[in-house]
Amino acid sequence: MSLWNLVSHMPPEEFSSSLPAEFPRSLRCLLAEWLENQPWEFINGSDAFCTSMASGMLSAMLEKLRSAAGSDGQQCQILQQVNSIENTFRRDPLRLVTVVRAILDGEKAAVLKRDHHLPLSFHRRQEELKFSLGLQRLQHRVREIQALRDEGAGRDGAAQSPAAPKDLPTLILEAVKELEAAKQQVLKRIQIWKRQQQLAGNGTMFEENLAPLQKRCENLVEVYFQLQQQVMAASTELGPELLPRLLERFNEVLSSLVKSSFLVEKQPPQVLKTQTKFQASVRFLLGPQLLKATPKPYVVRADMVTEKQARELELSTYSNTLSESTGEIVHNTVALETNPTSGTCCANFKNVLLKKIKRCERKGSESVTEEKCAVLFSTSVALTSSNVTVHLQVLSLPIVVIVHGNQDNNAKATVLWDNAFSEIDRVPFVVAERVPWEKMCDTLNLKFMAEVQTSKGLLKDHYFFLAQKIFNDHSASFEDFQNRHVSWAQFNKEILPGRGFTFWQWFDGVLDLTKRCLKSYWSDRLIVGFISKQYVCKLLSTEPDGTFLLRFSDSEIGGVTIAYVIRGKDGSSQVENIQPFSAKDLSIRSLGDRIRDLGQLRNLYPNIPKDQAFGSHYNSEQGGMGWALVLCPTGAPWRDPTPAPKPSNVPPNTLGLASAPGAGRYPQSPPFFVPPALHAQPVHAWGGTQLLPGGPSAEPQDEEMPELPPFPASGDAPLQSSPRW
Repeated sequence: MSLWNLVSHMPPEEFSSSLPAEFPRSLRCLLAEWLENQPWEFINGSDAFCTSMASGMLSAMLEKLRSAAGSDGQQCQILQQVNSIENTFRRDPLRLVTVVRAILDGEKAAVLKRDHHLPLSFHRRQEELKFSLGLQRLQHRVREIQALRDEGAGRDGAAQSPAAPKDLPTLILEAVKELEAAKQQVLKRIQIWKRQQQLAGNGTMFEENLAPLQKRCENLVEVYFQLQQQVMAASTELGPELLPRLLERFNEVLSSLVKSSFLVEKQPPQVLKTQTKFQASVRFLLGPQLLKATPKPYVVRADMVTEKQARELELSTYSNTLSESTGEIVHNTVALETNPTSGTCCANFKNVLLKKIKRCERKGSESVTEEKCAVLFSTSVALTSSNVTVHLQVLSLPIVVIVHGNQDNNAKATVLWDNAFSEIDRVPFVVAERVPWEKMCDTLNLKFMAEVQTSKGLLKDHYFFLAQKIFNDHSASFEDFQNRHVSWAQFNKEILPGRGFTFWQWFDGVLDLTKRCLKSYWSDRLIVGFISKQYVCKLLSTEPDGTFLLRFSDSEIGGVTIAYVIRGKDGSSQVENIQPFSAKDLSIRSLGDRIRDLGQLRNLYPNIPKDQAFGSHYNSEQGGMGWALVLCPTGAPWRDPTPAPKPSNVPPNTLGLASAPGAGRYPQSPPFFVPPALHAQPVHAWGGTQLLPGGPSAEPQDEEMPELPPFPASGDAPLQSSPRW
């Protein structure tokens, strides 16, 4: 989104004070986004280059306004303003730069005051403008150096021009400094692309197209060679001391660009099972421009390296070769090929297989699923420009190698943590042991939406429930949790109290269940999901008979249960929870059809008739399965109750499943679980009472908790607890 899209809807008084008298607001409206797509902010100075750029931007602005006048009803007024602008700024175009910069600064300040941040697209566009202007300045420097050399050569002798040799080195030094600054911009952009690629592994949106970045590298290298040519031509004027230092700086610039432009375009799987084929690809952005043609193509090799080896390769200035691979990879060499049509230079690994892995020594209580390694892609190429052979290498994102499917869950936890919380310029593969809970909320939300493929993310009350669960704290407020840090151990090493699994194992089970069976229900906001059993009891206790809601099971991994209220003849309420349905259960009969079958379920909380809420999720078959709720002995083992005939002497205090005469049944459906009735207490609207702890206790206890804002009953967008990091 552009800055103009934001400020055009804001009241003028919020930023009108920043509009100078020489530039009416009507002109700002006519110029709209065009104005912020020019490099006003980066023209700092009054030299020939800045003056030339300012003059060109003034001419472009006048042309833009004249075009607008031709299609506008107020043509006369606009043309008068155009003439006024031209008369005011033609003699001093740099003043126009100052005026427009003040306008844009005022608008940015107004947006920041209201939204606390500027659009990401605005920042990206500003960065592009800065780089583009830097390139133009470099090209201007090359022309200046050439003109100065031509001027010196046209004189009768160097003695008549003692100032020329002094001016030329100064000009070249300034140009080399600007070249190095442009190089740093390119390297930073490459690092940002790589970090965004890593975050995409957790579900962040990612613009993976490398064409703009390749174009930027190619443009800079083109100017690099122009400047280098001028330096070599001026070697006599530069002298024996300055020239070698300049050439060393030139070599460092080219070497950095070449080595940094060797990238992993398609990453290997970050959880990689041995004896499983996978794909990957690497791309050399400067290959089409710099590679020397050879009869035999260059070959890229893929090797598995440990974290220790990755660190040594990253930090070593001298050693560019791998001493030993930590795993055996089959089909690990591929040709580096240039495609003239697409203008790309890539090596595509299409049929790679990790045959075996050699484990290294682990630290302390570290498990094999916490051990990170990577694929090292490497090759040696000769550059056309200098005929120098350059060794290229790049590491993949961290990989956790597993040998059995039951390790997949814990391996995904390691990858999720590393992707979310690693820094751009870290030592491989160092990552924080403790991170802000706010960032963890963002990570869980992104992962949930990406895995389930839904636009409906987690809500504030969901985050509160998850915080209570991971911190095992039922007394803190939502704000208290926002100031806490969560550790890797709390995330996926420590077993939840009273359970046999970690927080991540439970959350990943919810992800898998929702992705496989509940996507449409979640997207329609029919599932509350992340809510404790105790809070459900408090919530439903004052509702009419048959009111129900859906939540994810606390006690089982990957289960969803239905909680509903039953009222006795005396008006007392009892909230009961059906034994959780697993993905296997829901693959046999869908959740919607199960809800339709159960006549005891009437209204989805707060008061939506179940056929209205779930009607679109029913299968086309007419009628239900004829299920009825019957009683079974308390504490009986879980079993399929349907094959046996209905007993005649069932005790009257517990609940089970039986099929009505002539009805079908759920194969292997789990029976119902009935918790003890809770003392009914008045509650308010959703979220108006306190979220109560889940906990392992069979006797849920109501606790007083801080109040939360109302919990939306339907399709509200997820609350953003913090800006993206």
